[in-house]
Amino acid sequence: MEPTPEQSPHHAYPDHWEADVVLRDGGTARVRPITTDDAERLVSFYEQVSDESKYYRFFAPYPRLSARDVHRFTHHDYVDRVGLAVTIGGEFIATVRFDRIDDRGRPASAPADEAEVAFLVQDAHQGRGVASALLEHIAAVARERGIRRFAAEVLPANNKMIKVFRDAGFTQQRSFEDGSVHLTLDLEPTAESLAVQRAREQRAEARSVQRLLAPGSVAVIGVGRAPGGVGRTVLRNLLGSGFTGRTYAVNTSFAEDLGTVEGVPAHRSVGGIGEQVDLAVVAVPADRVPEVVADCGEHGVQGVVVLSAGYAERGAQGRDRQRELVRQARSYGMRIIGPNAFGIINTSDAVRLNASLAPESPKAGRIGLFTQSGAIGIALLSGLHRRGAGLSAFISAGNRADVSGNDFLQYWYEDQDTDVALLYLESLGNPRKFTRLARRTAAVKPVVVVKGARHSGTNPPGHAVPVSRIPDATVSALMRQAGVIRVDTVTEMVDVGLLLAGQPLPDGPRVAILGNSESLGLLTYDACLAEGLRPRPPRDLTTEASPQDFRRALAEALADRTCDAVIVTAIPWVGENGEALTGEGEVLAAALREAASTGPGKPVAVVHVEMGGLAQALAAATSTAARPSTAARPGPQPAAPDPQAQTSAPATPGEDAAATNGAGPTDGTGPSAGRIPAYPAAERAVRALAEVVKYAQWRRHAAAPGKVPEFLDETIDEHGTAELIETLLGPDPDPRGRPLTHDEARELLARYGVSVRPALPAPDPEAAVAAAAKLGYPVALKTTAPHLRHRADLGGVRLDLVNENALRRAYDELTELLGTPAELRPVVQAMVPRGVDTVVRATIDAAAGAVLSFGLAGAPSELLGDTAHRLVPATDRDVAELIRSIKAAPVLFGWRGAAPADTAALEELLLRVSRLVDDHPEVVSVALEPVVVATQGLTVLGASVRLAPPPARSDLGPRRLPSY
Repeated sequence: MEPTPEQSPHHAYPDHWEADVVLRDGGTARVRPITTDDAERLVSFYEQVSDESKYYRFFAPYPRLSARDVHRFTHHDYVDRVGLAVTIGGEFIATVRFDRIDDRGRPASAPADEAEVAFLVQDAHQGRGVASALLEHIAAVARERGIRRFAAEVLPANNKMIKVFRDAGFTQQRSFEDGSVHLTLDLEPTAESLAVQRAREQRAEARSVQRLLAPGSVAVIGVGRAPGGVGRTVLRNLLGSGFTGRTYAVNTSFAEDLGTVEGVPAHRSVGGIGEQVDLAVVAVPADRVPEVVADCGEHGVQGVVVLSAGYAERGAQGRDRQRELVRQARSYGMRIIGPNAFGIINTSDAVRLNASLAPESPKAGRIGLFTQSGAIGIALLSGLHRRGAGLSAFISAGNRADVSGNDFLQYWYEDQDTDVALLYLESLGNPRKFTRLARRTAAVKPVVVVKGARHSGTNPPGHAVPVSRIPDATVSALMRQAGVIRVDTVTEMVDVGLLLAGQPLPDGPRVAILGNSESLGLLTYDACLAEGLRPRPPRDLTTEASPQDFRRALAEALADRTCDAVIVTAIPWVGENGEALTGEGEVLAAALREAASTGPGKPVAVVHVEMGGLAQALAAATSTAARPSTAARPGPQPAAPDPQAQTSAPATPGEDAAATNGAGPTDGTGPSAGRIPAYPAAERAVRALAEVVKYAQWRRHAAAPGKVPEFLDETIDEHGTAELIETLLGPDPDPRGRPLTHDEARELLARYGVSVRPALPAPDPEAAVAAAAKLGYPVALKTTAPHLRHRADLGGVRLDLVNENALRRAYDELTELLGTPAELRPVVQAMVPRGVDTVVRATIDAAAGAVLSFGLAGAPSELLGDTAHRLVPATDRDVAELIRSIKAAPVLFGWRGAAPADTAALEELLLRVSRLVDDHPEVVSVALEPVVVATQGLTVLGASVRLAPPPARSDLGPRRLPSY
């Protein structure tokens, strides 16, 4: 949209201020700058505002806007005067504006850093969180334009607006002047304002999902008159599930007097239904979807599930169609699942919704399942059903152009019917947000993820999201840091999900093994060792063991304080004629459930070989087999946000918040209580248990998160570093950035307490001798040519040169063997104490953010990929775990009798690097190599730093839905 002549030619229409937001009730709205074309919309909006609201806005009766008012409120320079509007269906429902003022409260121009702000919200939309969302967006706009404070005059009776300012979390001052409340807000984001913003985001997005999963009425659009077809199939599935709400069939080809289809009212359009429709399931060709969405939007439908294909999965034209679909739906305040979706299911007895192509609804359970692939969704539903597991909800989102896994994490975080969240993801639309939401959810209930398309380097067809360049191994490490249980296959997802849904979390890795097969017990023992568990020698009950022998042995193992989990192994009993006895599975299952129900809260898993009926019998819930859930469910969220309470999930009233074993409530009343998971192979059971053990350990640590030591603040120069970076980048920095020279990198790092040993250039033998005299013998002679850097194996490094003769001889050998000095770029460095050579790096990924990496120098990290990663900012606990999580970590801790390295100094270095890239986003990469860690202290011998204009951060701005 081009600016008019009355708008500043230097500040065109700022389309990056446009945003879609989710409101408190789950509906969506659009925030955008007001333009000169909005005069009629503004007048219409103002006519619908009550006299009371107009009085609160203007402090006087103001029945209508004058032509001068309309001109003033629609003509902005987007610098000193800015107006934003919230629209639904293209019409205004709220406005906000600011005018820059001087210290006397009069209109001013830059460089004044204060502005007067005023809101007006249509009465019908008050209470939906519109003003709060507008305040976030207008504050971000103001900061962009150099404004640091907002001033507002509010009548004392206008409690709603006072509350909007009060609850925002910004630092503020209030005074009473001339009959009004004078408010001043500092717009610099604070921990409190960010917590408030994210709490509102969570409630709004959770509510938007809840509206989709628990509609009071559903219209299936595209139902054929004859049996068959997608629409007719969904309608039959919906009816077959026993949906508790109202159901309608819609098709434009229906005759007016058709009456019913499958026993439900049939209509030609949603508008013809004449009653409120909450959810529409769309199964029409892609070219007809726009008219269907318009019909839904104009008649108040809250959400749409688009099963239709023909969108981004079909190429460029389909991507354009998909973007337009999202824009159209959001313009009406609707959210979309799909397109190309398989559908949604909610097994709650109060809803019983099967708006999907799945012919049979899963039984009720405590597992929530999200998948981006319909085919994978079918496989998972089948696998879970086969093993007796139930679901709370199922969502197959297809191209997930709007509603994504992030939205369902927001919902499941507080959903009382879900204890475990399973997600099959093929792309991460917003990795920063996913990591943040996953960490918060995992602190109260497990999150299990399978990431497809790991090595393709591109997104699957239909997924219009940024491609992250960070390796898959890094993605896995970052998920682990966030508490996500990442597994490789959907089979493993089901294995882990079943154990989490039916059993408590273990206190540790100690495993008791018992059963009636010595061989199967030994296989289980070996598998435990391979997965890092601590198994006790298997207890062989012999093939003569009865179900009661199993019961007694399991009860004893559960009562043993030296074990944290039990794996039971079982093979069929054989009768006198050599045939397996029938019914033994049900009898054994009853005995095991009896022992588990009366023992301490420890997880139990069963490995069986062709034991007929055992898995099904174990999966059956019984009222006597109450087992603890793994989820510590958050309690109800307060209507007004309590910023201090948003940093972690509140505990359920009466719950022991310490929960020493990491488990949540112990009432065991959920549908999954008492279900003991059974596995057809020892490796699968052990792998699932190992993942649960690691998650339980993470959860215990999450209850007491790490911190950044305060002494770092006293030894860094944040302000001086910012000035140095500004100087190094220059007034017109190259968007691609620039690498720093050795001396520039040393100076920058020194301001954060990272000392890099000087490396003096040696372009000829005489320069090398002079450098050595300056540094003092013994010295090292190194080549710095890119193809030889850190390649000691090629002979590009000579160490422990104790005098001039040795140095000259080494110089001659290098140039004779590898090339001319100009090609080799040799340098001289003083020798340092011997130690372990390590590598410390920090890099910025536009999608995932800053990542801190650590490994041993040379083959371990370069050849074997033995490198660990953590998201920045890192805490003391993060860096301690980072060092210990590489496979070669024993080398640092006295492997084979060697003296342990100074890991405390290494942890401090990692914290300093983390702090540097976190404080200064212009530092887009840091590589310290090698870092020699001695028994006391460490030395950084090489450093490279790259600066660039900071990448945009989508996670720090106001709430907004992804743009497509």
